[in-house]
Amino acid sequence: MVGPAMVTEKRVATPLSRDELIDFMQSVILNEQQEEMDPFYVLDLGVINSLVDTWTRNLPMVQPFYAVKCNPNPAFLKEMAALGTGFDCASRAEIETILSLGVSPDQIVFANTCKPESHIKYAAKIGVNLTTFDSKGELEKIKKWHPKCALLIRIKIPETSGATFQFGSKFGALPEEIVSLLQAAQAAHPKVVGVSFHIGSRAINFRAFEDAIAAAKTTFEAATQLGLPKMHILDIGGGFTSGPKFIEAASAVKVALQKYFPNEPAGFTIIAEPGRFFANTPFTLATNIIGKRVRDGIKEYWINDGISGSMNFLKYDHDDVICTPLANCSSNKTTSFKGLKTYDSKVFGPTCDPHDTVLEGYQLPELDVNDWLIFHNMGAYTSSRGNDFNGFKTSAIPTYLAKSNKK
Repeated sequence: MVGPAMVTEKRVATPLSRDELIDFMQSVILNEQQEEMDPFYVLDLGVINSLVDTWTRNLPMVQPFYAVKCNPNPAFLKEMAALGTGFDCASRAEIETILSLGVSPDQIVFANTCKPESHIKYAAKIGVNLTTFDSKGELEKIKKWHPKCALLIRIKIPETSGATFQFGSKFGALPEEIVSLLQAAQAAHPKVVGVSFHIGSRAINFRAFEDAIAAAKTTFEAATQLGLPKMHILDIGGGFTSGPKFIEAASAVKVALQKYFPNEPAGFTIIAEPGRFFANTPFTLATNIIGKRVRDGIKEYWINDGISGSMNFLKYDHDDVICTPLANCSSNKTTSFKGLKTYDSKVFGPTCDPHDTVLEGYQLPELDVNDWLIFHNMGAYTSSRGNDFNGFKTSAIPTYLAKSNKK
């Protein structure tokens, strides 16, 4: 069952400035990477602290359960645990990772609507007692292997968010299926304690939260009409990004909660499953330029990470790429390219895949082999989705921890 709401301690760490971040990366290149020139990540712990504070200020009534799949970096997860968040896990391996940090099982929601039986048995064994379902088949597995588990019925909601990734084709009970699923749970005896939904990843229309919370309210009412015990958990899923869009999303959530779930009694719990909101901005990726040519007036570069690695997300979305060039720190030239003329440039990843193109038509100054390209906001679905194609091992890219102690 869900534990108490998140309590965050006052931390000293603050986010690095852009100049401090670049200085830190230069120190890594000089002290750790000078010979190998391999790609590496920097994780700014201060950014995590800031994001948790932002969430708490704007959605104090909603406890975040970080979606581990977004980025399972151990140092990142450890910091999130220290700050008191819960965790959304989709598999036994993810649960094991979170428990290894000392997190209590009641701070985990097993948020996968179709789970292998062996994973359900494991959850029962170690006391992860909250999970999602959207089918009678899943109810039967849970009844057999984890009958004491509390359930959240995941519902399919109107797809009005404009999200890049919608989930309704795979996840969520259809409106016409909800009553029969609740009746099946009632007959099988697993206890349905709440409703979950997800408006989609990278949402842009946050009025979708009102549509979704309205649908959740309808489901709560249907359960009451069937005589089920009063449900007391609302899981509003993910779809959050950091920055101004989060303020807009938080406002929409609060308005919808006040409209559909006002004056709920003590013990009513609202949780969410944000991934990108917490994971994206704390990570910065440094890549080294390993090749260069000029073709048809276009300056073309090769770097040592790409589409098969950390940049898999670029198959779907180039809008948020922020790239900073950095000169080879061990050379005699200045490390800054500020104020220099820029050119139409193309950047390839290192593999033999002809589609391994990272950037096209991107403005960059004249660069050389062994210079660096720094990619910002590289924490969400980057290293977690990369593979080791052609022997370029995404799994081996190291992460260096940075923290500013300015007050």
